[in-house]
Order: sequence, then structure tokens, then C-alpha cells
Amino acid sequence: MPREQDELMRRGIGMTSQRTRERLIQRLYEEGLSNAHVLETIRRTPRHLFVDEALAHRAYEDTALPIGHNQTISQPYMVARMTELLLAAGPLDKVLEIGTGSGYQTAILAQLVERVFSVERIQVLQDKAKERLAVLNLRNVVFRWGDGWEGWPALAPYNGIIVTAAAADVPQALLDQLAPGGRLVIPVGAGDVQQLMLIVREEQGFTRHVLDAVRFVPLLNGPLA
Repeated sequence: MPREQDELMRRGIGMTSQRTRERLIQRLYEEGLSNAHVLETIRRTPRHLFVDEALAHRAYEDTALPIGHNQTISQPYMVARMTELLLAAGPLDKVLEIGTGSGYQTAILAQLVERVFSVERIQVLQDKAKERLAVLNLRNVVFRWGDGWEGWPALAPYNGIIVTAAAADVPQALLDQLAPGGRLVIPVGAGDVQQLMLIVREEQGFTRHVLDAVRFVPLLNGPLA
């Protein structure tokens, strides 16, 4: 019975059905997202599992939604955009995620890269995320409760780093933990003035590309139980 319940949860009904997911994918495609692997992963991943039940009917809208603790689950467009940027140079085997949050971005990454290492400062959010990934049988994610500004130096370097909260400046620790040729996708800025950045580690330093105007919750210091 638990296995049947898990399957019903994954598939969804009504406003969380496959039809609503197809409409979302069509919208993302029309907005310029083109990585077939990323779009297919978003299509098959049940976003309604990553929000409160009261908001499940809005799970396949292209919008950010609250998940408690002054945090949000990013809009599907932004999840797809950042994932495309991370994977644009080819497959990655070791990715650091700063900000587990609901676990939705984590789940997308876990289906596209070999290993994900995810850091979250709010323990209760990360505990819920672990449960959701277990329901989806995603076993290639290792979690750490800690300060995202510090990254996860013990397991560095990483071929890719993705940050799901806005830093006032790019944390030096994350630059230090990026492998040669590695890619860092991060929103940078304060308040309403934020830019999505792609930073690539080259032989002679870092190449920075300033991309879209974005709006994320701030990247805060220190773990919080």
C-alpha cells in the first residue's frame, strides 16, 4: 500500500496531473529554454510534492511559491535556466548546491548529474527535502546542514556549483572550491537589484558573464535549526 500511495503522489491528479505539466513545459520552451534533457526532467518531476498541500494546485504555474521560513521554491523557468547554464559545457559528475530549500532544484540536478552535494542552513527544510527525494528514490545526493557562504570545502573541488539565494558578493570560498573548467551559477546583488551570473574557472583566473535580472531571497550566514 505505501508503494501505491507513493506512485499516486508522484503522478498527481487534477491540477497536478500530467496535462498541467505538459502545459508548463510548452511555456518554458516558448520562453527560450531548449535543453531537452532539462525540460524532460522537469516534465517528469512532480513539483507538487515540493510545496505544501494547500498550494499543490499551483505547483505547475511558472511562479515561485512560499515554503515557509521566509524561503521560496524557485519558479520552474529559473530552475531550468540555471540548470541549463550549469550543464551547457557538457555532463557534470560532481555538483555543489547551495540552498537545498524544498529540494526541488536538488531533485532536478540529481537526475542530470552523477552526484549532488547540497548545503542548507535551515535544518527543518533540509529534513523535509530528504524525505521527498527518498519518495522519488533519488539516492545520489549527500546533504549538509551548514553555512552556504562556506560551501563544502572538505569535498571540493566541484565541477559545477549552483546557488539558489542571492549573495551580495560572490563568496570567495565558492570560487576556491570550483574545479578548473568548472561553472558557478549564482544570483548576485542586494534587494531588488540582482543579476544572474555565470562564472567559469579558466587556467588564468575566472571569466564572469552577467546575464538576467533576477529576484531571489538573500543568502544568509550561519546554520539555523
